[in-house]
Amino acid sequence: MRMYDIIMKKRNGGELSKEEIDFFVEGYTKGTIPDYQVSALMMAVYFQKMTERETYYLTMAMAGSGDLLDLSAIQGIKVDKHSTGGVGDKTSLALTPMVAACGIPVAKMSGRGLGHTGGTIDKLESFPGFTTALTTQQFIHNVNSIGIAIMGQTADLAPADKKLYALRDVTATVDNMSLIASSIMSKKLAAGADRIVLDVKTGSGAFMKQEEDAKALAEEMVKIGKNAGRKTIAVISDMDQPLGFAVGNILEVKEAIDTLKGNGPADFVELCLTLGTQMLLAGGKASDAKKARTMLEDTITSGSALQKLSEFVAAQGGDADDVFHPERFPEAAIQREIQAPEDGYITAIVCDEVGICSLILGGGRETKESEIDLTVGIILKKKKGDYVQKGDVLAVIHANDEAKAAEASARYLNACKISGQKPVLPALIREIIS
Repeated sequence: MRMYDIIMKKRNGGELSKEEIDFFVEGYTKGTIPDYQVSALMMAVYFQKMTERETYYLTMAMAGSGDLLDLSAIQGIKVDKHSTGGVGDKTSLALTPMVAACGIPVAKMSGRGLGHTGGTIDKLESFPGFTTALTTQQFIHNVNSIGIAIMGQTADLAPADKKLYALRDVTATVDNMSLIASSIMSKKLAAGADRIVLDVKTGSGAFMKQEEDAKALAEEMVKIGKNAGRKTIAVISDMDQPLGFAVGNILEVKEAIDTLKGNGPADFVELCLTLGTQMLLAGGKASDAKKARTMLEDTITSGSALQKLSEFVAAQGGDADDVFHPERFPEAAIQREIQAPEDGYITAIVCDEVGICSLILGGGRETKESEIDLTVGIILKKKKGDYVQKGDVLAVIHANDEAKAAEASARYLNACKISGQKPVLPALIREIIS
């Protein structure tokens, strides 16, 4: 088998066989097939697309290129949740303790933030001493003992995907539905969960800006899951403005804790309940959506979800008391108000721009090696659809550098659009695909 023939076949619109896909994935992972040939193949895929069968074969080849996490020692049906990323998306911090408190074992691998989107691991490391560097044995023990564990993705999990994504990133071949879907699902399948719930974001702060693209991606991933024998559900949710009010690591941790105390922002609570409902249904813990939602709401009113979060933090090296006393978290030295320049309705908050504001302040990474400041970020005081008068506070910048605070403030003000006409707000939950 020759790579040249595989490239030409796909360039001419042919369908690659399982053997051909396995050949190039294995060869590229081992380094026997060079970058220039794989980049040529990726460009051919970009223009010629992939069939459902090809996409499945590619996903499974990447999932099988490294370790496959065996979670069979964990009792019960394991349900994983994955978000395609956004701004202020601290969902895992509140959702996973809620679901674990309902009896669904949460064995989750998460990543760090890069660019304008935040990462679950960075937020969890706001708890001093907290670590996601667990061995597989510790990971499984924690899930069996307290119902929840989150670890960082291992270097040997879907290594072919890491190499392919890095190549696609520099060859303008990221934006292909099959390649995006197979990248996400290869990691999810390798991580060993029995069921998968996907939160596919759409809007200005999402990877998929248009709803039809988000739906196409969701459908593609659900098909892959089905073909792999894993029940997969996708929720398409709005990311046209930040989720909740807090953007920034410690600020988002505090908002997640407030949510588990019953004081969460309405949109954030609704997303957690919607995703949690699908997780409970997938895991067989509830017979219908109404019962599942009630169970999740009860974990907040009873305090069992907050208690579960404290157990989880303590089990992974953090201080459980921080969960009950979030005022102990350090704060940024500067808090600067951003005031409305005129009367009117907020018609838009350009979401990815808000993420960039946090990046400017030091709350995100320009590169994987960047150091982040856990204390900085933005607290929104007004959201899309709210009426404001000139001088009202739109948001508060949390910073440790005056110049960065000024730059982020100006950028936020530019991202916040005000008009005399009240906007029609899109639904938070656009569709559920199963």
